[in-house]
Amino acid sequence: MPASDVMEALEARAGEIASACTRCGKCFEVCPMTAPAGIEDADPKAVVEGVLDILAAGEGPAAAERWAGVCSNSGSCIPACDDGVDPRFMLILARLAMRQRTDGAARRRAGVENFKDMTRAVHILPRLQLSPDQLARVAPARVAPDNVSPGGPAPEIIFYTGCNILRTPHIALLCLDVLDAIGVRYAIHGGPGECCGILQFRPGDAENAGRQAFKTIERFTQTGAAEVVSWCPTCQIQIGETMQPLFEETVGEAGFDMTMMPVFLARRLDRLKPLFRHRVERRVGLHEHPGSPGVSEAVEALLRAIPGLEFVELAQPRVGYMCNSLAQVPDYRRELHEAQLQAAAAAGVDTLAGVFHACHRDLCSHERDWPFEVVNFMELVGEAMGFERPDIFKRLKMLQDVDLILEESRDMINHYDLDISTVREVVLKNMLGEQTLPLKSDPRE
Repeated sequence: MPASDVMEALEARAGEIASACTRCGKCFEVCPMTAPAGIEDADPKAVVEGVLDILAAGEGPAAAERWAGVCSNSGSCIPACDDGVDPRFMLILARLAMRQRTDGAARRRAGVENFKDMTRAVHILPRLQLSPDQLARVAPARVAPDNVSPGGPAPEIIFYTGCNILRTPHIALLCLDVLDAIGVRYAIHGGPGECCGILQFRPGDAENAGRQAFKTIERFTQTGAAEVVSWCPTCQIQIGETMQPLFEETVGEAGFDMTMMPVFLARRLDRLKPLFRHRVERRVGLHEHPGSPGVSEAVEALLRAIPGLEFVELAQPRVGYMCNSLAQVPDYRRELHEAQLQAAAAAGVDTLAGVFHACHRDLCSHERDWPFEVVNFMELVGEAMGFERPDIFKRLKMLQDVDLILEESRDMINHYDLDISTVREVVLKNMLGEQTLPLKSDPRE
């Protein structure tokens, strides 16, 4: 399928949604974002009708545009629909239609700038944290040499890292440690060369987004793996819900299913439990998002299986698919983070565990101010299995000073011959700049 036809195919799917939708408004009624967006009193049926107007003409009533714009992909709307419509995808298409108002050249420039910023960050930040051998281990398209031999059987799975997990590479290394321990034959794909296309899709450059996504899907298909295990929920939605159906409608069967890593691991809990040989004596609360079905439940199951670990239910609102999916409601996101930290402290947890990499980058430095550690759940799984991967990103970010971070990273900067001004810009924007809730001035205030 030529990439130039992607928009036409998406428009066809929008037409199918418009035909199937009965305008009942149930998806709006269950959406957790209506109150943060200030539209909770709007008429649900009228708002949904307005979204369909956006799909048809690129614009609609203010409440409909606001709803589409703040959608955080929580997915609460999907089971609410009785008409076979995926309301989350309907809102994805509505946002795309709204962005089509912008000049095509401007959309392409925005996509290019987004991609450049991501590429620069995932080039610099891992090199402040990893030795060359470690860096090579998480490199895309690596085939685990002990599990998959050239010319031998296809890998059982592709571990699709996405791009931005490489900013916190200790998480990726722990995933590989666990896959090796349970004896899975895998190949690694990801990084900027195998992007899901979301960075082009968000500003409305559907053609280049399709070109990138189709190339990535074709590479997955060529491996012969029957399952793609993705880490990133953005990639899961962009490939699995947006682009893979188009690929299969127009090119052919992709030949694989997509599964999120926590769900994949939880399905193999019987293989993991005997490997949990080390007690983890901690009270643990979970920072979670509902946007990827089954992920929170899978993480909870994994943590509850760890000897010595006490799982503490924090009972916080569950919205979005990662923290950065709440970018359109920054005040609400700050409130959620403050409430999450307060709830963890009130519950007396030793550890607040997150699920996804973007959340970890945002929240990890709060460890400086609160009486509990902030980790990714894979660190606890790894600890139970005897694996330890230091979180250098967190250690650097907690310094909260770009000059101190550069000094601390001097040897790595020199080793990789990195441009110091570029490193400074990346640290300021892509490390210290990702701080939704400001830290306290006094670490124990």
